[in-house]
Amino acid sequence: MSAGATLLLGIDVGTASSKAVLTDLDGTVVKQHGVAHGMSVPRPGWAEQDAEAVWWHDVRDMCRALLDGSPYTGADVAGIAVSAIGPCLVPLDAHDTPLRAGILYGVDTRASAQIAALETEIGADELFAFARSALTSQAVGPKIRWLRETEPEVWERTRRLTTASSYLVAKLTGEHVIDRHTASHFAPLIDMDRLEWSDRYADHVGPIELLPRLAWSDDVAGTVTPAAAEATGLRVGTPVAVGTVDAVAEALSVGVREPGDLMIMYGSTTFFVLMVEAPIPDRRTWATAGPFAGTWALAAGMGTTGSLTAWLRELTAPGVPEAEAFEALFAGAERVAPGAEGLLLLPYFSGERTPLNDPYARGVVVGLSLAHGRDHLFRAALEGIAYGIRHNLETFDAIGAPVRRIVAVGGGARGVGARIVSDVTQRRQRRARVAVGAAYGDAFLAGLAAGHLQRADLERWVAYEPDLEPDPAMAPEYDERYPDFLELYRATRPVVHRLAMRSTRERNRTARTSSPSARAPEGE
Repeated sequence: MSAGATLLLGIDVGTASSKAVLTDLDGTVVKQHGVAHGMSVPRPGWAEQDAEAVWWHDVRDMCRALLDGSPYTGADVAGIAVSAIGPCLVPLDAHDTPLRAGILYGVDTRASAQIAALETEIGADELFAFARSALTSQAVGPKIRWLRETEPEVWERTRRLTTASSYLVAKLTGEHVIDRHTASHFAPLIDMDRLEWSDRYADHVGPIELLPRLAWSDDVAGTVTPAAAEATGLRVGTPVAVGTVDAVAEALSVGVREPGDLMIMYGSTTFFVLMVEAPIPDRRTWATAGPFAGTWALAAGMGTTGSLTAWLRELTAPGVPEAEAFEALFAGAERVAPGAEGLLLLPYFSGERTPLNDPYARGVVVGLSLAHGRDHLFRAALEGIAYGIRHNLETFDAIGAPVRRIVAVGGGARGVGARIVSDVTQRRQRRARVAVGAAYGDAFLAGLAAGHLQRADLERWVAYEPDLEPDPAMAPEYDERYPDFLELYRATRPVVHRLAMRSTRERNRTARTSSPSARAPEGE
C-alpha cells in the first residue's frame, strides 16, 4: 500500500445497473458513481449479458469516474472488492476472452432439460443429498452441460469456466478464483461437506479443471496488474479481495452476519440471504456457504419483482421519463384499497425460483373487469410480489430456520412496495441509513482483505433508521387473500405449463429454421 492510501473501493455489477463507492476506513462514503445497463433476453427463459461490453466496461468507467483526480486517484485506494450478479456462467478461451455472452443466474431457465437428464441419470435424491439443494435454474452445473451439448463449437474452444465476479477479479488481477458462497451454486460439481470441487459427477457435467480455485470472500485474490491499472486508473499492486455475488455483499452492507439475520434485497429480482448456524438442506431453498470461513447461509430468490414493475411502467407509460412514470404508478397504487378491488396477480413472469423452483411458471392475473385500470393492476403486482415474499418467509419457518430480524435493502426497500410487504407478512423490516447497496459491502470486504478492518467493525459501519412497522389492521385483509394466491398457482399450473412449453417449442422451431446454420446448403 502506498503512503496515504486510506480509501476502500467497492464495486458492484447488478442486473440492471452497476455502482461503485469510495469509503474511508470508518465507512463514510466519500464518492460514488453508477451506470445503467440492459439485459438481453434472446429467447423466453434466457437471460444474458456481455461480460466485456457490460461488466468490464462498467468497472472501467466507474473507476475512471471515481479516480479522476477530483479529488481522488488510484494512489488513494488501499483495497478493492468486486461483487456481481450470480451465479452466472461464462466460458473463456485460452486467452481468457469470453466465447459467448454470460448466461445469468436463476432467471435463466434454459437448462431445464439438462436438469431432468441429470436427475434421471444420477437420481434426484442422490443429487440432493450431495448438493444439499435440489437442482434448479440457480444451479450452474446444468448450464455447463447445456453449453457442452448445445454449443459444441464453443465448448471445444473453452479453457476456463467462470462467473461474473470471478471474471472481473481476473480482469483486475489475472487470477481465477471464486468464493465458496458462489461456488455453492455450482451443483453438482462441489462437495458441500468439504466445500471443495468434486469430480464425482464431472462426467455428467464437465471437468472441474476448468473451474476457478476456491477461496473465501475476504481473502486476497491478487493485486492490480499493469494492464488493469492502465484501463481503470487504479494503482499497480493494490490488493483485490476475492469478492462474492451481489446479494451477499448487499447483506454485509446492512449488517446481516449473525444466525437469524435475513436480508431481503429488493431489486430487479428479490433475493434472500438468511444466516444460519449450520446447513439446512431443503429442496425449496439453497443451502450455501456464507461469506467467511465457518459461516453458512440459506439463499432464496424470486424471479421477477423489480423487473415486473419496470415492465408495467414501460407498458403503461411509454415515452414518459422513468422517475415521473414510477411516481405516478406508486401514487396510483396507494389510492387503491388492499385487494386491488378483486384483482390477484402471480408475479412469475420469468418462471419462479424459490420456493416453487418452477421454470415453467408464468404471470397470471385473475379477476379483471372493465372497472379496473392501470392503478389496480399495479397495486395487484405489488401485492403479488408481497405474497411471494411471504411464501418464502413461511418456507424458512417451515424448514426450521427462524428469522430473528429482517433487514431490507435495495431500490424497493423504501416506498409503497416495502410497506405492503410489511403489511402482508406482518413482519418488521429494518433499513440501514447508508443505502448504497452491495458496493458498500464490497468496500467492507476490501478493508478486510487489505488488513485494515476486522469483521467486528461492521457494527460501527452500519446504523439503522426507525423500523418499517406492519399495520396490524391490514392482517385480516391479507390473511384472507393469501390462501387464494397459493391456490391460484396450484389451479392454473397445468394450463400455464402447457402454454409455456408450447411457446418454448415454437420459439425453438422458429430459431432453428431462421438460423443460417440450420438451412440446407445450396445445391442440395
